[in-house]
Amino acid sequence: MNTLITRGIQALMVAVLIGAATFAMMRALPGDAAYRIAAGRYGYDNVDTAAADAVRDELGLGGPALPAFLSWLGDLLRLDFGTSLVTGNPVIEEIGHQLGASMALAGVAVLLSLVLGPPLGILAGLRPGGVLDRLLLVVSTGLKAVPQFLMALILILILSVQFRLLPAAGHGEARHFILPALALALGLAAVNARIARDAMARIGAMPFYSFAQWKGLSPHQTLWRHGLRNVSVPLLTYLGLQFVTLVEGVVVVEAVFGWPGIGHALVHAIFSRDVPMVQGTALCLGLSFVLINAVIDVLTQRIDPRRAT
Repeated sequence: MNTLITRGIQALMVAVLIGAATFAMMRALPGDAAYRIAAGRYGYDNVDTAAADAVRDELGLGGPALPAFLSWLGDLLRLDFGTSLVTGNPVIEEIGHQLGASMALAGVAVLLSLVLGPPLGILAGLRPGGVLDRLLLVVSTGLKAVPQFLMALILILILSVQFRLLPAAGHGEARHFILPALALALGLAAVNARIARDAMARIGAMPFYSFAQWKGLSPHQTLWRHGLRNVSVPLLTYLGLQFVTLVEGVVVVEAVFGWPGIGHALVHAIFSRDVPMVQGTALCLGLSFVLINAVIDVLTQRIDPRRAT
């Protein structure tokens, strides 16, 4: 209960801070916001001064900032995210469609990173200093050092352009998930592997682990009964931190692959000066971070052997 109350307070603080920050940054951007909004509505080739002035009059742009922000907070308390300045649709409907695409991509990326990283890390941790351990260190360091947008471009050049194995963009089929999910997953898997390796090496050196084998358990039984549960605790804890990296990567990777998710929508909303969409998408991402961390806290408390009753 204390965890839920704490996370609820955090969610409220996140909502206010994100709303204020995005509102202030959008107001501080140079250029004519009315012209950008009109371009988002009608296209850059069809925008002129008259269209920009019409948008400015319609939306009342250029008014005092504080009343506009307080109005947004009041709408938020009523669970009203406002209306997109470009499409005219409710922001909550736009986010609902885009969030599903982003969550599907992020879910595949996280699962792929857990399939690739921790098993290799556990095997390396069972024999610290071995060939696999040294090789994993080199590979994981290299993968982590590559920015996700660059990883996306490398995958496109190799798998799409050179070998023509996968489409470089698209949405709606299973094969469209592979490249963007892999671009997100490789960096996450590199860190997961190192965390699993360090946790396994530490646990394998503890007296209780040696005692389990001394009692007659095979190496496989010892790993299954006493190793994996202890290794999963730091992995789960790090998943909450990985969400920040994942959100940053989703925004970039979705733009590279043309994935119709919330990150792609956020980029377009910023270019179009669609303030309600920017505030809504940023708020959704921030609250998702709080929610995922709350779930991870609960799961960690349940699986941590030190907290077992």
